[in-house]
Amino acid sequence: MNARAMTWRAASFGVAAALVWVWQLIADLKLVSPVFLPGPDRAWASLMRGFTTGDLLEKLTGTLTHMVLGWFVASVAGIALGALIGSSRTMRAYLAPSLELLRPLPVSAIIPVAIAMFGLTEGMALFVIAFGAIWPMLLATVHGFAVVEPRLYEVARTLHMSRAAVIWKIALPSASPDILAGMRLSLTVALILSVVCEMLAGLDGLGHWVLLSARAFRSADLFAGVILLGIVGYLTALAMGMVERRLLIWRSSGH
Repeated sequence: MNARAMTWRAASFGVAAALVWVWQLIADLKLVSPVFLPGPDRAWASLMRGFTTGDLLEKLTGTLTHMVLGWFVASVAGIALGALIGSSRTMRAYLAPSLELLRPLPVSAIIPVAIAMFGLTEGMALFVIAFGAIWPMLLATVHGFAVVEPRLYEVARTLHMSRAAVIWKIALPSASPDILAGMRLSLTVALILSVVCEMLAGLDGLGHWVLLSARAFRSADLFAGVILLGIVGYLTALAMGMVERRLLIWRSSGH
């Protein structure tokens, strides 16, 4: 990490620290009732207590499981379908209207359908998470395959390569920046939908923890859950960014 990046990272942490200080000041002055706004000290104490003597670790594991499973299903389906559609001009022409019809469909409209099909179960959550997370990945993959240099396809035809070989050896490496960007965005969507499904279906996870804490006016526990969700989102985005830079190191070395 260069000096400029370290400076920006330090500045961002400085802003976060200032916001926490303002939050603590508001809580200490009781400008907002402590019933609704605990200080960061109380929220942090609740977070530590949840891990040491409570079941917060189980809730965290539940949310991570829902998120990763739904994201994995969406990744496999989105990349496979995106590769097939993106590598064929004919398929893009026929399927583009359908994709444009389904893409803006809000996931909230799918939840009642998923509940009718699967009930308030883990399967319902997996379906909703996968449906919501597939679109960034699918559309990014289609775009990545569609903009592959045409001369590469001409070379493949000259070498009499099969379609599978063309996808694996030529199109996939060229489309990988778009695919990885879509995967990173889909991971965030998967986390959000995991929390929503846990709240609606009462599934074991941080979403259920936050909902029960709000209903019981346990504001410190509620904010502890929200803080933990923020940490999960930040760390998963950071991890995906590291993986993306590692897999795309050839781009920087090629310049």
